[in-house]
Amino acid sequence: MKERQRRGESADIGAEFDVVLIGGGIMSATLGALLSRVQPDWSVIVLERLDQVAGESSAPWNNAGTGHAGLCELNYMPDPGDPARAEQIGRHFQLSRQFWASLVESGDLPAPATFVNPTPHMNVVFGARDVAYLRKRFSTLRRSPMFSAMEYSEDREVIRRWVPLIMEGRTDTEPVAATRYEAGTDVEFGTLTRDLVNMMETRGARVRTRHEVTGLRREPDGRWTVTGRDHGDGGYFSLRSRFVFVGAGGYALKLLQKARIPEIRGYAVFPIGAQFLRTDNRGLVERHDAKVYGQADVGAPPMSVPHLDKRVIDGSGSLMFGPYATFSTRLLKHGSLSDLFTTVRLHNIAPLIAVGLQNLSLVRYLVSQLLASHSRKLRQLKRFFPTADDTDWTLITAGQRAQLIKPHPRKIGVLTFGTEVVTAADGTIAGLLGASPGASIAPAAMLDVLDSCFPDRIRQWRPTLQQMMPGIDNPVDADQTTVDANLDRTGRILGVA
Repeated sequence: MKERQRRGESADIGAEFDVVLIGGGIMSATLGALLSRVQPDWSVIVLERLDQVAGESSAPWNNAGTGHAGLCELNYMPDPGDPARAEQIGRHFQLSRQFWASLVESGDLPAPATFVNPTPHMNVVFGARDVAYLRKRFSTLRRSPMFSAMEYSEDREVIRRWVPLIMEGRTDTEPVAATRYEAGTDVEFGTLTRDLVNMMETRGARVRTRHEVTGLRREPDGRWTVTGRDHGDGGYFSLRSRFVFVGAGGYALKLLQKARIPEIRGYAVFPIGAQFLRTDNRGLVERHDAKVYGQADVGAPPMSVPHLDKRVIDGSGSLMFGPYATFSTRLLKHGSLSDLFTTVRLHNIAPLIAVGLQNLSLVRYLVSQLLASHSRKLRQLKRFFPTADDTDWTLITAGQRAQLIKPHPRKIGVLTFGTEVVTAADGTIAGLLGASPGASIAPAAMLDVLDSCFPDRIRQWRPTLQQMMPGIDNPVDADQTTVDANLDRTGRILGVA
């Protein structure tokens, strides 16, 4: 990596760029990588406030690395008879696989095992109500070519073979059910982000770490002046650009507010953090080769879905269980306690209050999580993994998520748990708000940015984009043959077949 060089350089005052990418996470890295392929002559600069890229939500222990594909996340399909959102996320993730595979083929990304590994995606649920839900969900999904390879069982011995840690030590006789999709993945978005940034640099982009953007101003000539602090030398920087993308995670809202674009009116954020229990015990890791999602408790919010995940980071396997929700007024893990208050405006106070009143169960859940002792957290783990040994597990703090609050004509404001690109009417600035599925669908989200912000160029870019991601024009789930061919090709290139 080139971190030392990056820290020692400053963005030249008054320098002109075609594109400024604010934030050094997976979204900016993906957009930069796309632009380096479709418009290699453009000048691009990445501005990151930390001393390295991928230091916030893209960092490996700050997310679950599931590679969200709609396979096991029950919160994406609350109605087991409606597969629409699960299918959409699945299609978007297949675009991600195509994008990464094309860059591995071209030599722009190194050995894929550094950032993606095969890991089955599963669900395990207990009790008649949840078993009935999972049975219907499976029956619905198996009709889609993308999910046809999913397996289902209510046989305890079959489930024990799939996930021995979860089934061992269970003495109850309540109904249990599981689904399993063998061709799932674990994605290390930190390494992937750094590799994409290195690709951009190789193709001419500049990367400036320890550069915190504090101001965005639209000039009379239509360009943007981007200003901020250079924490490397204690000075300030100022540069100009034709286009700005705000991929700054929890700080995206306040930067878009500084830009004063009307499209951001009424938007607000609600920060929710998370902790996980982690173990590196090799004996446990070798016996649990899956990401296993359960069902949230009745009345609990979507982000509380418990899961026991296999992770592969720097070539080593670990397990993590959670999440345990936390609350802080920080909008980034490495942010300030004043962050949330800096985003409050007259136009978003009503949506904030409305969401608070509409989500009292969420407030109660967060309070209960904040008051939970370490022993209570371990008891939750043991409900999922009955024979867990307390001494094997360490509590770690994950990334901070700024959940999106949007204006709504009937409810004043609504809390959403997805991601959304907000674009100025003239297409000169765009930003990504929200959280999950986030990183997993970054290529699809950034294609939306290209479509919205560069309508005069997207036609000439289309052949290159379509070559990288054939699913843009030829749906990856058109039929079973298409699904199988795509999984086989990208799987072989990425080493996850």
